[in-house]
Amino acid sequence: MFNITSFLDIRVREHPDKIALIHPSRNITYSWRELHDAVLRAAGGMKGIGLSHGDRVVLFLDSSTDYLISYFALWRIGAIAVPANIVYREEELRYVIEDSGARAVITDSSGREMVEKLARVLKIPEIIIAGISGENSLDNILHSSPLQYPHPCHPDDLSQIQYTSGTTGRPKGAMLTQGGWMAALEAERDALELTSSDIYLGIYPMGHVGISWGISALKQGGTWVILERFQLERYLNLVEEYKVTVLSAMPPVIHSIMETSRETDKKIATVRRIISGGGPMHSPTWRAFHQRFNIPIINAYGLSETIVVGSGTVIRPEHYPEADEYNSVGTPVGYTEIRVVNEDDPAVTLPDTKAGEIAIRGPAVALGYWQKPEETAAVFLSDGWFLTGDIGYIDKNGMLVITDRKKDMIIMSGWKIYPTEVENSLILHPDIADIAIFGCPDEEKGEIPAAAVVPKNGHTVTHESLVAFAREHLAGYKIPRKTVIVESLPRVGGWKLLRRQLREQYCLT
Repeated sequence: MFNITSFLDIRVREHPDKIALIHPSRNITYSWRELHDAVLRAAGGMKGIGLSHGDRVVLFLDSSTDYLISYFALWRIGAIAVPANIVYREEELRYVIEDSGARAVITDSSGREMVEKLARVLKIPEIIIAGISGENSLDNILHSSPLQYPHPCHPDDLSQIQYTSGTTGRPKGAMLTQGGWMAALEAERDALELTSSDIYLGIYPMGHVGISWGISALKQGGTWVILERFQLERYLNLVEEYKVTVLSAMPPVIHSIMETSRETDKKIATVRRIISGGGPMHSPTWRAFHQRFNIPIINAYGLSETIVVGSGTVIRPEHYPEADEYNSVGTPVGYTEIRVVNEDDPAVTLPDTKAGEIAIRGPAVALGYWQKPEETAAVFLSDGWFLTGDIGYIDKNGMLVITDRKKDMIIMSGWKIYPTEVENSLILHPDIADIAIFGCPDEEKGEIPAAAVVPKNGHTVTHESLVAFAREHLAGYKIPRKTVIVESLPRVGGWKLLRRQLREQYCLT
């Protein structure tokens, strides 16, 4: 029996006065003593309002110290964190609250109105609001008596339900465990060779499993600098100001760094590793970055269902440039196993260099999808293998190369966009008879969502009207960046949509 948050107790004894968290935009700094005390008091306060082991609690607030303290406090009492994307619209948030059976929601002033409206309909027992004072405030909870000892948990106890959409368009909650998170923190420590001297700048939203990189840095006794959203000048200035050693990024971020002047070379001189994930790292950009900065890009492959590289792969500095040729996502990290299997029969393992579906097995793989037994059985196999839906092969050097996606997911600047989910919302547009969402390559963002629209007879649809409608129903990153009007959509047998044909026909126009 154990609890992930026990590492906080260890680190505070080692260096209580060392800085653990810095949130520059809010001018907030936490020493290890202050962070430890805040987590223990939040845990005590959450127990005090009746939250306990196994309760699901939705986190709907922006990346912040409040978010992380709430996250740790929930884990400490054995509750289950349910991250919700801060850009969710009402119907998206409602689904996550209802599907998870949440007993409470933690939000801030930006989400308060939406959450309180949903609470009246869904009868949510508890709402905790950060950034205010009063009975239901996080500030009030942080003045509670501290919970000294964490709830003892089994490795298979759920610690998190991470929602990730699928081909049905309905989000699925990946069931992540206490043991899985422990494996993830160890795997990421190994991948980055983290030490207590590291200073990590995090740009991944805390509502995403990418939060794990920052928690891994903390577990080693390092310092986490929080940046809510990427803005190039601010990002580079923070690297220089705090002498960052480990830098989080995505392919579009790396591309934007390459576009800067030679002054940037000095600003990021302290960086020894830069993480890239959330989409394909194009070889020309990767090669040019390495030649200019000589900073190893830790190109990572993992999913929400594997807590990123908790069970996944990374490219290590020793792998390239000669062996890797700036193409792969490297080799398994931690206790991960990788297979490439036949897409139609996962029992058949394919030989090296032959492309097929990537399967992963390891301790951080989710137990399945929350309350979705059929979807779970389809991809979480009885012998522990998880079918990722991604296509790739093992190259001649034994490294994994991603070539395509079995699913039609679009990745824009690290955000995952699921076409069917977007289509299900936009088909409600009164002037649309049929619609298909597909991804087009974009040099800056990796991919952008595009829409092929069939208007109803006698009706007109413009890109502007589609975007205006989409803003009412979808998070901003899911809104199509391009619209083409067509008479009909290409389908096999009148039903199976050919997204690839749409990409080939319209992405270059």
